[in-house]
Amino acid sequence: MYKKYHLWRRTPPAIFPVALGFMGLALAWRNAAEVVPIPREIGDLMLGLATAYFLFFAVSYVAKVMARPSVVFDDLKMPSARAGVAAFPMAIMLLAAALLPFGIEARAVWWFGVGTYYIATGLVAWSILTGPPEGRKLSPFQYLAFVGPVVGPIAGIPLGYATASFWLTMFALVPYVIITFGYYPRLFRVRPAVPLRPSLTIVLAATSLFGLSFGLLDMEVPFHFFHWLATGIALVLLSSSLWLTEGGWNPVWGSFTFPAATFMHLEILAMQRNEGFIAMAGLVSTMVIGTPLILYIVWMSSKVWIRGELAKISGAATA
Repeated sequence: MYKKYHLWRRTPPAIFPVALGFMGLALAWRNAAEVVPIPREIGDLMLGLATAYFLFFAVSYVAKVMARPSVVFDDLKMPSARAGVAAFPMAIMLLAAALLPFGIEARAVWWFGVGTYYIATGLVAWSILTGPPEGRKLSPFQYLAFVGPVVGPIAGIPLGYATASFWLTMFALVPYVIITFGYYPRLFRVRPAVPLRPSLTIVLAATSLFGLSFGLLDMEVPFHFFHWLATGIALVLLSSSLWLTEGGWNPVWGSFTFPAATFMHLEILAMQRNEGFIAMAGLVSTMVIGTPLILYIVWMSSKVWIRGELAKISGAATA
């Protein structure tokens, strides 16, 4: 089947939010061992699998682009694919965080991820501006395309790049505010189509990342603001879970992965900062609910990819 369909030539960007969430989940389990009594080895094993998963698809997508560079512009015609292209360098920044405990040089990986992200952002902006007018409307997918630098401080601060991490966070805050206040009030008038409902959860990832970044930067007031805002959003999304999942699995379910993982990270940091029972309840609940959900999405995405169906249903271009 691989030879028949040349799967690498149609590697779908939709796989990268899934890989990003898988890696985020693994990092969360590794870090959770510092605050709850679980073996650190679980996170290390999961992180090895998640890293291999990401690198496999990263190499496949690079090969696809090398075979026909213009294929990137074809992929970027789809809003969900734009999010996938942006998730690629975000996962590279997380990879730098994964490498920190192993004594491997992570600085070059981190800077490569940051630089590649801004290239991806430029391509996404170009595709939006040159595309049809209806494609210029704000959507949750744009959080990944324009707010993604806020993932940088996870590895940037331990690497000693506090100032760079601060400005990455500040630069990401502007599009966060624009997208949030420009899109979500519209939900009172127009609801998204059933297959697109999972994308509404991406706001939790962005909000949690701001809380995480401000916490790592020891900025108390914004940390507490975003922590409680993320907690409120998580409760709203949890109460809406049946509505969000009404249509059954589709590639947009990748939108569930990184929000769950980043909220776990935020609650781990909150526990380290002695936030008490609420943080513990949030962490345990997210681990219990988010872990099987993310692993299910990884499994489903992999299954339909190996059949050659993921590229077709996500609208991926062929090299």
